[in-house]
Amino acid sequence: MIRPIAAFAIFIALSSIAPAADVTEIRIGYLHGVRPKTAISLLDIPADNDGIAGARLAIDDNNTTGAFLGQRFVLDDMSLKDTEDPAAAALRLADRGASLVLADLPADPLIKAADAGRARGLIFFNVGATDDRLREADCRANVIHTAPTRSMLADGLAQYLVWKQWRRWLLVVGSHPADQLYADALRRAAARFGAKIVQERVFEDVGGARRTDSGIVQIQRQIPVFTQQAPAYDVLMAADESDVFAAYLPYRTWDPRPVAGSAGLVPTSWDPSHDQWGAVQMQNRFMKLNSRRMTALDMQAWTAARMIGESASRTHSGDPKTLLGFLEGPDFALAGFKGQRLTLRGWNLQLRQPILLVDSRTVVSVSPQEGFLHQVSELDTLGVDRPETKCSLK
Repeated sequence: MIRPIAAFAIFIALSSIAPAADVTEIRIGYLHGVRPKTAISLLDIPADNDGIAGARLAIDDNNTTGAFLGQRFVLDDMSLKDTEDPAAAALRLADRGASLVLADLPADPLIKAADAGRARGLIFFNVGATDDRLREADCRANVIHTAPTRSMLADGLAQYLVWKQWRRWLLVVGSHPADQLYADALRRAAARFGAKIVQERVFEDVGGARRTDSGIVQIQRQIPVFTQQAPAYDVLMAADESDVFAAYLPYRTWDPRPVAGSAGLVPTSWDPSHDQWGAVQMQNRFMKLNSRRMTALDMQAWTAARMIGESASRTHSGDPKTLLGFLEGPDFALAGFKGQRLTLRGWNLQLRQPILLVDSRTVVSVSPQEGFLHQVSELDTLGVDRPETKCSLK
């Protein structure tokens, strides 16, 4: 005869085993290249796990809820070397069971991976590339974007500067293609919000070491000369995505003026100093797991993985088409610790999100700014709006 306590123990053991057969595994790929390990400031050199650390935190969050819903989330990391084919890598992830892929890739490799994965039903989440063309002329119906666009970043910065009545800008542009794209976004923002670029100057990258024993002395002499004799301006705007010169500008310009853009006051999706709307709880959990602060790339990857988790929990499905349908629908919204629920723009699959304006120590402001209104969402004052879009999802 089985005693009641023993019978109860057997029941608990069996009940813990039985649901295992019904667990739905949702495998998420993380496809990324090797990021450069050089920067002007030692503080800006990315960690080896930059980005994927945020995705791993989101996987833990997803599995906390998934344990009650019969869902298990798994992250499959795949790193690409410069010579590797992103299309082949995407297909390898599909062969390993991943139907959803977080991609931290430049624009062209991302397009190749997305086009190759479409036939296999892969859904991609762009967590790193800010190129507007990925949401415009080169948009894809199987690519969702959690990274903000350059135009969103530039608009967020421009709104604050115009609100401050700092409308006259001296624009300094780097000599690399990415610098030119950011400069285009700043020019567009100036025209959109009523600022004036009084002059443009190009800072040529002539190579050489970024940190040398004599560097401080040389920079202290060169930067004032480079910025002198400019027309009257309120803010020096730096377009330097290649990290060649912008960090040298603050406190070294000929005229005593603030710096913004790639240095000084910087627009971003996330910052380690962000502490509002429950962000401290997020920052502390990330620090506990990784012994470092959370970057914008970490947050963009976390957001993408949490979008998958939210969709899976609401639809009770792991099917990529079902998950995508929910994300594109009116019921999707994600809490992202930035004061507003994040939703998806249906015309180009870009995540709506506030833009933080930071100075490396604190969050100075958050855009959209007060007074910049929109008939649908104030977040749509940042970046390309529906009437302006050239995207035709395919």
